[in-house]
Amino acid sequence: MTNTPHLQRRHVLQAGAVFGLGFSDILRATTRPPLDDEFPARASSVIHVHLPGGLAHQDSFDPKPYAPLAYRGQTRAIDTNLPGLQFSQHMSKMAKIADKLTIIRSFSHNEADHSRGTHNMLTGYRPSPAVVFPSMGSITAHELGPRRDLPPYICVPGVPSTFAGSGYLSSSFAPFGLGADPANGNFKVRDLNAPGGVDTERFTRRRELLERVNSGFSEEQDSDELFAMDSFYERAYDLLGSQAAKDAFRIELEDEKLRDRYGRNQAGQRLLLARRLVESGVRYVTVTVGGWDDHKGIHNSLKNKLPQIDKAFARLVIVVDERGLLDETLVILTSEFGRSPKINADGGRDHWPGVFSVVLAGGGVKRGYLHGRSDATASAPEEKRVGPEDFARTLFMLTGIQPDKELMAPGDRPLSIQEGGRLIRDILA
Repeated sequence: MTNTPHLQRRHVLQAGAVFGLGFSDILRATTRPPLDDEFPARASSVIHVHLPGGLAHQDSFDPKPYAPLAYRGQTRAIDTNLPGLQFSQHMSKMAKIADKLTIIRSFSHNEADHSRGTHNMLTGYRPSPAVVFPSMGSITAHELGPRRDLPPYICVPGVPSTFAGSGYLSSSFAPFGLGADPANGNFKVRDLNAPGGVDTERFTRRRELLERVNSGFSEEQDSDELFAMDSFYERAYDLLGSQAAKDAFRIELEDEKLRDRYGRNQAGQRLLLARRLVESGVRYVTVTVGGWDDHKGIHNSLKNKLPQIDKAFARLVIVVDERGLLDETLVILTSEFGRSPKINADGGRDHWPGVFSVVLAGGGVKRGYLHGRSDATASAPEEKRVGPEDFARTLFMLTGIQPDKELMAPGDRPLSIQEGGRLIRDILA
């Protein structure tokens, strides 16, 4: 497939035009090779919570209470419900569910730039001038396809960067961005209903007419953009025709008290909606909650922000577990890198990809497990280093995607879904 620009078809179909970038189709001519018999798929859905800016690992999941003040900062360490494991004082809710989590304290890569670090964490690859790599969400859409009339890959509240996109794959495997924030009181996803005056019968006639017109044209033309547009129409029609699919986006159907328990803020409502979406059939949801680039005044900044993520993420894991879905739902918390070991002159921490922490729950990973360790000042991995390529390979295998399968990049160049990396076997349940 050639690398084509994203479709811009705002007026092609009034109801559903927003889905031009958001729908994926099942790859028609390819079948997925079976995974090794000893490693069956374990996760049917992924919720990837990404914190752009660079979360300070020392002030969240890897406190260093015995380091000098200039390194440990003002944040206190607190005990979790796992003996010997401590989080920062801002993570009190997650500390109470540490027995449901896997914590990787030895994540590391070499990219201190926000953009390049984000590329690593969303694609599993270092940036390359020769190829635009697809995100892990787009790979999931490509390999597994839609389910229950919903897009396979959704970004909440919107697509955070080009690195969350389809890369060298067809634009039909790009994410669907909501175009609105579920934390807003008047939240509504655009164009989920047919335009006024278009009833079910009229809607069906329009679809049949369009299919007849397109069928003849498609027989004479063969291009990635036409395939993407065809997929766009099919997915848009599927969603517009399914009340259950449309209801997946209706956060107002949630119990008011449960919404309060997630938090009436961006973190809380975005994570709650992500749970609704995977429960309804979405395969991969990327949730972004930004604002973590604390080059100054980090102590007061995190004191205000971290409790919201702590509350929302803990509630997400608890609810998914209570509903019996955690073992088949992989929940992940990442940032593009960590923060520098030593507090700077402005009371902040700077970019630090040398070591940082990633949190996982469910979907085939262990409960109550600590993987790897950073050194005494949280400067570098001390044991069991994990890189983005290991993370991506493990995620793909957990979801039933063969990472060594080759896809066709521009120039008829075959590329493995994930080149290099190793399965992080120690974290597997």
